[in-house]
Amino acid sequence: MSENVKINRGLKGVYFERSGVSDIDGAKGELSYRGYSIHDLATHSTFEEVCYLLIYGELPTAGQLADFDADLKAARVLPDEIHAIIRACKDGHPMDVLRTCVSALAALEPASQQVGEEAFLANGVRLTSQVPMIIAAHEAIRNGRNPVAPDMTLGHAANWLWMLKGEKPSADAARLADVDFILHAEHGSNASSFAARVTVGTEANLHGAIVTALSTLAGPAHGGAAEDVMKMVHEIGTPDKAAAYVKAKRAAKEAVTGFGHRVYRKEDPRARHMREGVRKLGEEMGAPEWYEILQAVVEAMSPYARHGLNVNVDFYSGVIYQLHGIPMDLYVPIFAIGRMPGWVIQCIEQQRGNILIRPLTLYNGPEPRGYVPIADR
Repeated sequence: MSENVKINRGLKGVYFERSGVSDIDGAKGELSYRGYSIHDLATHSTFEEVCYLLIYGELPTAGQLADFDADLKAARVLPDEIHAIIRACKDGHPMDVLRTCVSALAALEPASQQVGEEAFLANGVRLTSQVPMIIAAHEAIRNGRNPVAPDMTLGHAANWLWMLKGEKPSADAARLADVDFILHAEHGSNASSFAARVTVGTEANLHGAIVTALSTLAGPAHGGAAEDVMKMVHEIGTPDKAAAYVKAKRAAKEAVTGFGHRVYRKEDPRARHMREGVRKLGEEMGAPEWYEILQAVVEAMSPYARHGLNVNVDFYSGVIYQLHGIPMDLYVPIFAIGRMPGWVIQCIEQQRGNILIRPLTLYNGPEPRGYVPIADR
């Protein structure tokens, strides 16, 4: 039997389901949400509008967007017990704290136990607003400050920066955060989205699926690229050292962080929008050298582009967070803020035609053998 079985390790190249959410063409380097190019959405849309598009399938009218925005703002509430939980584990990694708090919300909010599409929608909107609140509250508490109350006049991205830093962001900084969330909102059957769908396949509730997704995203092979890029930038130090750094890495047959992608063979289509944002924010913050180091690395890596080693979206994200003075251990939680609508709609899609996801493993252990009593071993 084993001779006739093909093993696709990591399920590479395997289609397990149909989806009407995002379309990724790795060979061409293209990405669309619900048929809309990521370039149009990143240029013209807002995160709230993209959330609506992903979840409901169409771009909203002005009235629909206003109602959806009002729902998101109304959900900017955390039970007092969540702040107590954060204080109890304030020294933990932010991803562990976030995962713990989402799990706790499942016990604290009775509505979280409900399943069905309507319940998933309501709980998804609430969690989309609560996740950035949890991250910002933890950052405040672990630094001896009280959490900053949300500002109901601000949009999702601007309010996130307000809660995190306690100061109103500039229009450009808020817009860049908004674009960052748009670019990370959805990306097909990535590891965390697939894991969430596996959980929903067991008929679990949405909170359980999001806990699964967060646990999966926490692994450095999935969500850790932005942090690794920032470490690389610090190691290089100045633009003139980038070429030598890349040469040494390639000679040692080591990967250069931020290049290459499991799906894309050409440049990640999301990267171009972050590139210009880093340049502008660096100038605004008086630190243009970060952008210059990144571009020096890109130039040094250009000979390897033909091998599929092109810039991915996370190559620029980390520097944006660095310019805001955001600690590196918050980079992956920020990824989670943007990915929330993608996780929610993936879970809803899974539920609509639900089936238990149960792949097979090909046994390659010992041949059948007799049991030996313990006295005779």
